[in-house]
Amino acid sequence: MFAVLYRWRIDPDREDAFRQGWELVTRAIHRSCGSHGSRLHRADDGTWIAYALWPDAATRERCDHAEDEGRRLMAEAVVERFPETTMTVASDLLHAPA
Repeated sequence: MFAVLYRWRIDPDREDAFRQGWELVTRAIHRSCGSHGSRLHRADDGTWIAYALWPDAATRERCDHAEDEGRRLMAEAVVERFPETTMTVASDLLHAPA
């Protein structure tokens, strides 16, 4: 599997809009591109982090989705965007709660 780590600093007044946009985009990517989904976190340092899981890098590269409203909501809320980190899963012991 292939994973991507995203990190942003969000305008505190637009956190709800960012989360709504992220959910729209993530659902569209899962539905149209075959991703395994993503998790969004608010870190203790005030940044927001998302972890997206893919079957492989090629599947992510082929992804072309159109969720313009979600992208707009996210873009308007982002104060700072950090470089993404791509990773190959070496060992996976994460279990979704029942």
